[in-house]
Amino acid sequence: MSTYATNIVTLIGLGVAIDYSLFIVNRFREELAADQTVESALATAIRTSGRAVTFSGITVAIGLSAMLFFQGSFLASMGTAGAIVVAVAVLYALTFLSALLAVLGHRVNWLRLPVRQRRAGRGFWHGLAMRVMRRPILVLVPVLAILGLLASPFFQIRIANGDVGMLPPNAESRVGYDLVQKFPGQGQTYFSVVVNYPDGHPLTSARVGDLYDLAQRIKRIPGVEGVEGVVTLDSALSRAGYQAVLSAPASAQPARFQEFVHSTTGPNIVTLTAVTKQAAESDGSRAIVRALRGLTPPAGSSILVAAFSIDFTDFIMQRIPLAVAYVMLVTYLVLFLLTGSVVLPLKAVVMNVVSIGASFGALVWIFQQGHLSSLLNFTAAPLDPSVPVLLFCIVFGLSMDYEVLLISRIQEEYRRSGDTRLAVAEGLERSGRLITGAAAIMFAVFLAFGLADVVLIKSIGLGLAIAVAIDATLVRALIVPAVMRLLGRVNWWAPRRLARLHRRISLEEPVAA
Repeated sequence: MSTYATNIVTLIGLGVAIDYSLFIVNRFREELAADQTVESALATAIRTSGRAVTFSGITVAIGLSAMLFFQGSFLASMGTAGAIVVAVAVLYALTFLSALLAVLGHRVNWLRLPVRQRRAGRGFWHGLAMRVMRRPILVLVPVLAILGLLASPFFQIRIANGDVGMLPPNAESRVGYDLVQKFPGQGQTYFSVVVNYPDGHPLTSARVGDLYDLAQRIKRIPGVEGVEGVVTLDSALSRAGYQAVLSAPASAQPARFQEFVHSTTGPNIVTLTAVTKQAAESDGSRAIVRALRGLTPPAGSSILVAAFSIDFTDFIMQRIPLAVAYVMLVTYLVLFLLTGSVVLPLKAVVMNVVSIGASFGALVWIFQQGHLSSLLNFTAAPLDPSVPVLLFCIVFGLSMDYEVLLISRIQEEYRRSGDTRLAVAEGLERSGRLITGAAAIMFAVFLAFGLADVVLIKSIGLGLAIAVAIDATLVRALIVPAVMRLLGRVNWWAPRRLARLHRRISLEEPVAA
C-alpha cells in the first residue's frame, strides 16, 4: 500500500461518512416533523435518502476504482483503499446509523439550537431556484464564463514526476539537498543505456569497437554533456586502444579498468551512461531519451534506455483517457438506474466535467504558476502526474454525492406534482441547505489536508476543496436549476424500451401518498 493511502482514506472517509449521516438524519427528522411514527419515519428515510446514499456510494466507488487502471503504480492501492472506505461508509449509514436512529427516536432532536424554521416552500433555496428559473439564460452565461475563466490555466498544464521539490523549502532534507547542488558536477541527469548481447559476452574486440562508436554517437546528441562507460574511461585511448585493453584477459587490464568493467558489464550486457544538465523531465531530457531510443544498436545487440521518471509519466498519461471514459460511462449507467432518464445522467456528467475543469485550472494557477507559493510555502513546479488522476477520480465521485441527493429529491417531487419547475424549486429547498452544510464540512476537511507540508497532499487537498466549493455553489445552486428549467420535460425522457427495462427491474422509488 502507498504511504499516501492513509491520507486518502482519512480524507475521503471523513467526507463521505459525515455526508451520508447528514442525508439520512436530516430526512429522518423531516419525517418526524411531519408527525410520522419513528418506524415510519425511519422507513421513509432509508427508502429515500438511504437509496440516494447507496447510489452515491456506488458512484464515488466507481470514480475511485478508475485508479485500478494504473496497475504497477501507487495509484492502484489508493483506489482500492478509497473504494473500501466508501463501501464501509455506506454500510455504516444503512445499518449502524439506522439502528441508532431507531433507538433514539424523537430524542434525535435533543440539544437542538433555537433557530427559527421557515415554512416549507418559502425558504432561501426555493426563492433562489425560482429566480434562476425565471431567467435561466441570464444566469448560465455569466456563471459558465466564470468557470471558463477558472479553467483557462488548465490548457497550460505541465506534468512532471515529483522530486525533492515536493518538500517545503525549509525542510531539513530539502535544505541539505539544495546545499549539495551547489557543488561542482551536481544538478545533472543520468540516463543509463543498456546494450544487450543475447548470444555472448559484450567485450570482444569487434564489439568493443562497436560500443566505442555508439558512445561517440551518443556524445553528438544535442544536450548530452558526456558519456560514462568502459569505452570512455581514458580520453587518451583511441578506438583501437580500447579494443586492445578490454578484449584482453581481466588480469591483464589496468586496475581501474577492472573495477569499472566489474560495475558496468555483465555476461551479456554493458552499460553506458549519458550525462546532461537538463532537468529529469524537461523537454530537453525527453528529446535526449527519444534520440537514445532511436539509435541503431550495434550488430547482434539491442538497446534499452532507463528513464523511469519519464516512462512513469508517460504510463500515467497513456491510461488517463481509458480511465476517464470508464468513469463517465459506468457513472452514466448507474445514474440511469437511479433516475430512469437518459438526459439527467448526461447533464450530471457534463456538470462534473465543468467543475473539475475549473478546479484543475485553479490548481495549475496555484501550484504550477506559483501565485500562492509564498503564502502556502512551496516551490512552483509542474504537477505530479498522479495529481490530475487522483483529483479527477475523487472529485468525479464526490460530486455525485450532491448530484444524487439533489436529483433524487427533485425526482421525488416531480413524480408527486408532474411540474418540473416546482419540483426543482422544492427539491432545492429541501436539499440545498443540507448540500451546503455537507459541502462546508467536506471543504473544511479537504482544506486541512491543503495545509500539509508535502506538495502532493497539499495540491490534492486544495484541489478537492476548490472543486467542492464550486460544485456546491455555482453548479448545484445555479447551473443545475437553470439547465433543468430549459430542458423541461425532456429531463425525464428515455426511449420506451429503456423505460420499460427500468420499470421491469423495479428501480423506481414508490411515490409517497
